[in-house]
Amino acid sequence: MYEPIRTKSVHAHGPHRSRQEELEIRLAGHFTALLTVTDELRALTPSAALDEAAARLAGWVERLHGGTPLRAVPTARTAGPGHVAALHQRAHTLAGQALVVATQRGDTAGAALAEERLHAHAAALGIAGTA
Repeated sequence: MYEPIRTKSVHAHGPHRSRQEELEIRLAGHFTALLTVTDELRALTPSAALDEAAARLAGWVERLHGGTPLRAVPTARTAGPGHVAALHQRAHTLAGQALVVATQRGDTAGAALAEERLHAHAAALGIAGTA
């Protein structure tokens, strides 16, 4: 018949993180991914605005993650407009995800950075309503 479970679940033995810690990890991940795409865009379309954005994102990742973020070497030095547009689309999506997580955390400064990047990539894509 039925025999009661005598051992605890393997899931009960792992580290327990608070909701805030989980959100902090997620936000660091979104900002790291956004930094990677920003570095790729900087290699293809150099600009002072992208340099500043990369520096600010790296600072945020460093604060959230507690260490210097890993920076990937861009994969290409030249690309067509379709590839650049795809990178801006990816960055726009990542900035939106970061905005949601920062808002959930109650992190107004992180949300402001994510919103700034969201608008910048929307403008690069020509998405209406970006002011």
